[in-house]
Amino acid sequence: MTTSLPDHLAALPVAPARETWSEIDVALVRGHSRLISSRSVQPLKLLNPRAPAGCHVVLSSYGGGMLAGDVIRLRVRAQAATRLFLGTQASTKVYKSPAGAVAEQRLEGEVGEDAVAVVFPDPVVPQAGSRYRQVQHWQLQPGALLLLADWFSAGRTDAGERFAFDAYHAELRIRRAGRLSVLDRFSFEPAAHIATSPANFQQYQTTLSVYLVGTPGEARFERLGAALLALQMPGRRELNFRLTDHACALTVARAKDDAFVLRAAARSRLDLQPLCEALMQLVAAADVLGYNPWARKY
Repeated sequence: MTTSLPDHLAALPVAPARETWSEIDVALVRGHSRLISSRSVQPLKLLNPRAPAGCHVVLSSYGGGMLAGDVIRLRVRAQAATRLFLGTQASTKVYKSPAGAVAEQRLEGEVGEDAVAVVFPDPVVPQAGSRYRQVQHWQLQPGALLLLADWFSAGRTDAGERFAFDAYHAELRIRRAGRLSVLDRFSFEPAAHIATSPANFQQYQTTLSVYLVGTPGEARFERLGAALLALQMPGRRELNFRLTDHACALTVARAKDDAFVLRAAARSRLDLQPLCEALMQLVAAADVLGYNPWARKY
């Protein structure tokens, strides 16, 4: 037996479904950074392995990747004076989108006063026919320090797949003390661009961007910034320097008083590994994270 609503009720507008967000909240508990609140909404799964210092949170997924139409929404809060490392269990695989639906990740983060957050996921790997969008907005309170990596690969390159995805879009905004410090947008559609052009990726198949944002003049921020600048490619200013001779290309700049930006492109993930290991050694310093978050991973 079926029943129908009266006409005056059926005509009422239906409220849109409320967006559901996953959440991470880190606070000081007896002098240690601890995950005091977390919420996972599928397809995202949050893991909290024990760390020798700070709070270590790992993003994972139930299906081993993102399907067309999946939406991950995550809010991250590192409260005052805490230390947080946010990473992923493995590469974020984005599967084929047969109907043109987009897989999307949205992250809103806040780093409290004098807190440290290191966000270093494995690369996003958009597979053939996939469409992916990523948006990150971060707010830094006075004295906060953020080191954030954004990394993506051309696809399943070990299987010969290279730039076969349909679309990849990423946006990053970082505000410090209420003012915009970083705005970076990247959009690439292989069907509309020539991936192997020297103006795009040429021989390289994976790209990594690293952003360091903090307080100008603060000793820790300036030391890390100087260490990033020291990673510059030797001989890059010589007349006979040939970029294509190098498996990994790298440049670093102080984009603003409170922001350093590192860009790297490599022929393979393996060619980027020495750079990543050098960055992990930097954040392992006692006044940053206090340990190497990749020590047990690789």
